[in-house]
Amino acid sequence: MDTSQYLDVFIDESMEHLDVLYNQLLELENNPEDKTIIGEIFRAAHTIKGMSATMGFQDLANLTHNLENVFDAIRYDKIEVQAGIIDVLFETVDHLNAMVKDIINGGDGTRDVTEVNVKLENIEKGNFFSNTASDVVPEEKHANNGSNLHSFTSLDEFELAIMEESLERGYKNYEATIYLNEDCLLKGARVFMVFEVLEQLGEVIKSEPPVNELEEENFDLSFTILLVSKSSADEIVHKINKVSEIANVEIEEFSLENYKINRNEEQEIGEVKEEKKEEKGSTSTDSVTTTAKKKQSNVRNTIRVNIERLDMLMNLFEELVIDRGRLEQISEELNHNDLRETVERMSRISGDLQDVILTMRMVPINQVFNRFPGMIRQISRDLNKNIAIDIIGAETELDRTVIDEIGDPLVHLIRNAADHGIELPEDRVKKGKTEHGTITLKAYHSGNHVFIEIIDDGAGIPRNKVLNKAIENGIITEAEAETYTDQQAYELILASGFSTTQQVSDLSGRGVGLDVVKTTIERLGGSISIEAEPDKGSTFSIQLPLTLSIISALLIELQEEKYAIPLSSVIETVIVHKDEIFHAHHKMVIDFRGKVVPLVFLNEFFNVPKMKEQDDYLSIVVVKRGDKWAGLVVDTFIGQHEVVLKSLGNYLTNTKAISGATILGDGQVALIIDSNALIK
Repeated sequence: MDTSQYLDVFIDESMEHLDVLYNQLLELENNPEDKTIIGEIFRAAHTIKGMSATMGFQDLANLTHNLENVFDAIRYDKIEVQAGIIDVLFETVDHLNAMVKDIINGGDGTRDVTEVNVKLENIEKGNFFSNTASDVVPEEKHANNGSNLHSFTSLDEFELAIMEESLERGYKNYEATIYLNEDCLLKGARVFMVFEVLEQLGEVIKSEPPVNELEEENFDLSFTILLVSKSSADEIVHKINKVSEIANVEIEEFSLENYKINRNEEQEIGEVKEEKKEEKGSTSTDSVTTTAKKKQSNVRNTIRVNIERLDMLMNLFEELVIDRGRLEQISEELNHNDLRETVERMSRISGDLQDVILTMRMVPINQVFNRFPGMIRQISRDLNKNIAIDIIGAETELDRTVIDEIGDPLVHLIRNAADHGIELPEDRVKKGKTEHGTITLKAYHSGNHVFIEIIDDGAGIPRNKVLNKAIENGIITEAEAETYTDQQAYELILASGFSTTQQVSDLSGRGVGLDVVKTTIERLGGSISIEAEPDKGSTFSIQLPLTLSIISALLIELQEEKYAIPLSSVIETVIVHKDEIFHAHHKMVIDFRGKVVPLVFLNEFFNVPKMKEQDDYLSIVVVKRGDKWAGLVVDTFIGQHEVVLKSLGNYLTNTKAISGATILGDGQVALIIDSNALIK
């Protein structure tokens, strides 16, 4: 069957169920007896298994089948959740995630998962033992208390009295298991013959299965009896073996003392379990109620739309925005009332339509954040550190395109914070801190931007070490280093090839690869800034645009050419006289409300041919990047417009301070200025 047409649906749903597995495993670690969580995990694994088998991804189906078996055993109390088991379950989900990613990349999802499959099978069979003594389950203690077979765990007082009295009279109590040949046809008859032999040697107290089931042959090929006899074990075995079709006989003395000890322990375990169930009862009820309410609140009528169709819709809308600008210009030129009213109405409707389309592309950032608790958990173990993660604002929405791109940079920054930021527990205690460090992942909206902050309460960034390394690598001079602020010094670690580490770990390196993070964020139209304080921690702050395609911009003119400056960077426009320009540090600056702002003459920067003489007044656009400001000197302000950001394509890569282009209403092309690149 050709299932390729369902591949996209399979991938989408698999990723959703993997998110459920990750989140619910984290919940399960904190609430190991919560049946609601176990049920959620079981259903997610079951769904992935079914879908994978249908799509022909057999490795994926087999692994989820084993995962499902484990949770089937957990929910029926055959095994208990332990820390070691949780590790294996996380490892399994990591493998599942990698297999789905392989399918996304065009692979067939095959992966060597033999080791984890064996672990899962051992867990399911109850053969998985934790290394920690505290995790040893009571049943294991029970098994170590004696060497008897202990098929009998529920002897009544009458049977016990008979056996005690027999011991007092010099008899012995035996427990014997008799195995019949596999080809035995008349099992009931052989049991009858064995019992005849045993009754000659003593008295059978009890059998397992009971006698009536043995007579009806409701057993496999073996049965166990309790026998009171004065004969030796060897004699009993010898006489039973004389019955034909007997394969083997195992016999040993039945210890009443051990039986009573084990029975008391079982009663204690039962009482403890009952108490736990009662304690969990109320909590579980509350949890179920809360979960039900959450589910109820999340129920919406939704349809699944391919992201390519949304991209196509966005492209068409971008063309509409360009035509809207053209219509607005024609309306102004003709100055016709009806036309102006119609264009204004069209502008309002298209503005609403733009909001709807942008909202359709928005997805909560928790799709990215969800992976980090599990990652921090593993990193903590790898580094022998005690790290907690605190996530704030996971419901913050961001354009789907940005979501797809921001995951890897965040992974790098969080690993960096865990590896180089958070100290070892003993070092933290020496500094008067708590043993466990915390990495806070925070997202929030502000204007047309989304801010993501990675905050750690670790060691901070060593300023002098960073500056010395930058001088050594030739990135800055010693003279420049003396003028650098703390933030400028910290941001040197984002430079290409920069590293303060003597040994580069395979986890991360502060400065090793951070230039890639910076490049990716800037490619998305965002920026990154760093703040740190010795022994207090570091904050990496990422600023991202809500969307990448349509932006509000200030149109300006340089001689005969038009340019657009994103409004998100603009603080204010000012007009100053030439006499108000000063010189400081070999730069031309103005005093803007008490702040010294360096000027950038765009005509000179972009080498625009001089066609008009400048008057005595300068038009300046004050822009910012973080705490840094600059004044961009332009010829004329045109006004605010919404423009469609178009890529310059592969032929115009590395164009300094230009992030793209747009088509204006009159058909002209205006370059979009990347003001961040002009601020130093």
